[in-house]
Amino acid sequence: AKMENHTRIGEFILVGFKSHPGSQVLLSVLFSTMYFVTVVGNICMILIIRMDPNLHSPMYFFLENLSTLDICYSSVITPRAALAFLLGRRSISYVGCASQMFFFSLFGTTEAFFLAVMAYDRFTAVCNPLLYQVIMSRRLCVLMVVGSYLSGCINCTIQTGFTFSLSFCGHREINHFFCEVAAVIHTSCSNTLVNELVMLAVCGPIIVGTALVVFVSYGYIIATIIQMPSAEGRHKAFSTCSSHMVTICLFFGTVFFMYAQPGAASSPSKSNIISIFYTVVIPMLNPFIYTLRNREVKGALKKQFKRKGFFK
Repeated sequence: AKMENHTRIGEFILVGFKSHPGSQVLLSVLFSTMYFVTVVGNICMILIIRMDPNLHSPMYFFLENLSTLDICYSSVITPRAALAFLLGRRSISYVGCASQMFFFSLFGTTEAFFLAVMAYDRFTAVCNPLLYQVIMSRRLCVLMVVGSYLSGCINCTIQTGFTFSLSFCGHREINHFFCEVAAVIHTSCSNTLVNELVMLAVCGPIIVGTALVVFVSYGYIIATIIQMPSAEGRHKAFSTCSSHMVTICLFFGTVFFMYAQPGAASSPSKSNIISIFYTVVIPMLNPFIYTLRNREVKGALKKQFKRKGFFK
C-alpha cells in the first residue's frame, strides 16, 4: 500500500484565487487581456529589432531574446490560468503539473540570467565604450544566451526532480493558480525539509548571484555616468540604461520576496498576488518599458510607420 500512496495521484487541484463566480470571469478576462498584450507587444519588439539594421547590436540581440523568453514564460502559465478561471476547471494532471513546473522554472531562471547578461552588456558599453565591439563579440553574445538557458535547464531539472520524488497521499489541493515549486512542496505528505533546503541552496545562489552582477554593473554604470563631462552624454547613457533598471527592480524585487527568504512558502495568498507580478505583469510590461524609454526603438518604430505610409 505504501507504493500505492507514492505519487499514484492522477491529478492536482489548483485552488489559487477561490472567490465568487463573477470575479472569476473578471480574472479570466484580465489574464486573457494581459496575455494578448504580452504576446503582441513582444512579437512587435522582435519584428522592430529584426527589421531595423541600426538595432542589430548586442543590446538588441539580448532584448530580442528577452522578448522571445517572455512569450514562452507567460505562455506556460497565463492561458491555462485564464481558462481555469473561466470554466472553473481547476484540475491539472500529474504530468501537466510537472511539465508546467519544469518550463516555468526553466524560463524564470533563464530570465534572471538574461537580466544579468544585459546588465553586463550595458556595463561594457558605458564603462568600456572603446572596447565594446571587441568584448561583446557575436560569439560571446550567443554563448551568454546559450549559457543562460543551460543554467535554467539545470535548475528546473533539479527543482522538478526533487519536488516530484515526494509522496502526495490523497491531499491534492495546491494553494496556487499554477504548479509553483513551493506550493507543490506544501501539498506533499513527505518530510519536505530536504526539498526546502535544496530550493534555498539552488535558487538562493542563482538569485543572489545574478542580482549581484546586476547591481555591481549598475553601480559602476551610475558612477561612470555621473563623471561624464557633457550633459548630453549623461542623458544618452542614462536613457539606454534606465529602462533596463526598471525591469530589473520589478523582477528581482518580486523574486527576492518570493524565494530568497526563509519560510517563503508560508504565506500562499501573498505569494499568489506577487507571482502574478513576475509571471503575468512583467512579461507584459517589458516591451513598453523598452520602447517608451528608448529613443532608438522609437526611431525605428517611426521609420516603419513612415514606410507603411502611416506618417507623412
